[in-house]
Amino acid sequence: MKVKDIVAAVEEFAPASIQAEHDNTGLQVGSPEQEVHGVLIGFDCTVALVEEAVRRGCDMIITHHPLLYHALNHLWPEDPACAPVIAAVKNGVAVYSSHTSADKTSGGVSFVLAEKLGLRNVRVLAPEVSGYGFGAVGELPEALPAAEAVKAVKKALGTPAVRTSALIDTPVSTIAVCGGSGTSLIPAALKAGAQMYVCGDISYHYFFVPEGFMLVDAGHFETEVEITEILLSVIRKKFPNFVSLISENIGTANPVNYL
Repeated sequence: MKVKDIVAAVEEFAPASIQAEHDNTGLQVGSPEQEVHGVLIGFDCTVALVEEAVRRGCDMIITHHPLLYHALNHLWPEDPACAPVIAAVKNGVAVYSSHTSADKTSGGVSFVLAEKLGLRNVRVLAPEVSGYGFGAVGELPEALPAAEAVKAVKKALGTPAVRTSALIDTPVSTIAVCGGSGTSLIPAALKAGAQMYVCGDISYHYFFVPEGFMLVDAGHFETEVEITEILLSVIRKKFPNFVSLISENIGTANPVNYL
């Protein structure tokens, strides 16, 4: 098996061609011709993830977030941004990241999030000409009071806390979602007729919303992490007899803590 074979399987699900213009989806470290004996799936490529890959006999890592997103002006092992790159190169571990390709593809990040929330009639929230797009929107099986809808989000995502705008008085029946940073899709959620929009990374001023609409910031990690299971299933379906594993530490990989 070669790196390019694994990449082809991932990109059949989430084509690199649909990534956002600002993104760096694709092969981050290694050669397409590099031989691969095992793949480890993670969320962010850290030194710990590289060490786990080596320990578990995996010479390729697939993550959601790109290892190389911003330009590196140096390669210092003491720099947290550089250390995983150095570790991957030193150990001969190839690294591929799916990121916005997996965000935008059908069945990707936001569709998985919508499924976790039990939404029906799910469609793309902000469709592009290609048919792909960011976010998803759908309906609950039955409308819920706002407080109950928030509780349902917390339970579905296994998070102890969320940030919300003021609870609305009307029942919540339509929910829009976007895994990760989703502030830019607030207008799309309003246009779609959603009473609630669930995403991550909402800053203070955006919580001033129109009447009858509310925001739920459920966390960047919490709204995206399920993509690791999807990526694993993509590899295992394509190569059932090949070693493909998910990180043992995926449940504790969130860098944000709630105290």
